[in-house]
Amino acid sequence: MSYLLQIVETEEQPVLSVRTTTSIRDMPDVVGRVYGSIANHVAQKGERPIGPAFIAYYNMDMENLIVEIGFPIARKIEGKDEIALRSIPAGKKATGFHKGPYGEMGPVYEMLTKFVSERGYEPTGVVYEYYYNSPNEVSESELLTKIEFLLK
Repeated sequence: MSYLLQIVETEEQPVLSVRTTTSIRDMPDVVGRVYGSIANHVAQKGERPIGPAFIAYYNMDMENLIVEIGFPIARKIEGKDEIALRSIPAGKKATGFHKGPYGEMGPVYEMLTKFVSERGYEPTGVVYEYYYNSPNEVSESELLTKIEFLLK
């Protein structure tokens, strides 16, 4: 399978998000709850997310995943309770797209890792996944996910 891989430079992006620690087994419940609470908060402020939902992974310990779950927003909006105003940092990022089931994203991660190394970059260890649709909207074969490595 071929993937569109590229190095991009982005500006800082404000987001509303929740940081938490969870197991991979509990992720679907946690993600659903968090996305719902953020979407409600944004709507109460009379705003809408300006881009796809994301999860940032700060480690890959499947029993104790440290994640940030959120949405990009157009302007800074105050958080509420566990929801905080944060940002995706400006800088260089390596990106790749995956179409298909979430459980089959391994090859794009491997190719992106090789792509970054061959170009002399070093990842920070933080990985963002942006979800352009969901299993509630399309079949698994039509899921579109952007994987983004933050670079040093």
